[in-house]
Amino acid sequence: MPNRAVIKVIENRDFIISTPEKSVRAVASHMQSLGLGAVLVVSPKDGSLIGICTERDLAFKVIAAGLDANTTSVEAIMTPDPDVVGPEKLFGHALHQMYEGGYRHMPVVAPNGKPIGLVSAGDALGLEIFRFGNELAQRETLAEIL
Repeated sequence: MPNRAVIKVIENRDFIISTPEKSVRAVASHMQSLGLGAVLVVSPKDGSLIGICTERDLAFKVIAAGLDANTTSVEAIMTPDPDVVGPEKLFGHALHQMYEGGYRHMPVVAPNGKPIGLVSAGDALGLEIFRFGNELAQRETLAEIL
């Protein structure tokens, strides 16, 4: 999986976009309904990526700070100008960027600056499960031989 292009990891997967004036409550509700951990914030003018808002932003910048989720805009708490990855980059490259940056979600952006998806550190879990399955099968084969 780390050698697959990011576009192959995210294809056919939902992601959420929002404009910056939406309330934190509306955005959080949408995230909850789809079971997603982040929303990509886009410019209302041209749809280009301007920020990302994650579950951590909601917890630390809204709840912990005592802000009103109904009146606080997502723009007020989003991370502006996040690091991004292109769809042709390898998933391993995106994982390395996320590790180095200390974050768990990274927008996938087309050359025109518009978001086409979202990759997360959790996507690497699929790789670990696959490796675990292979290792388990090898152990069972060895046990049969011995």
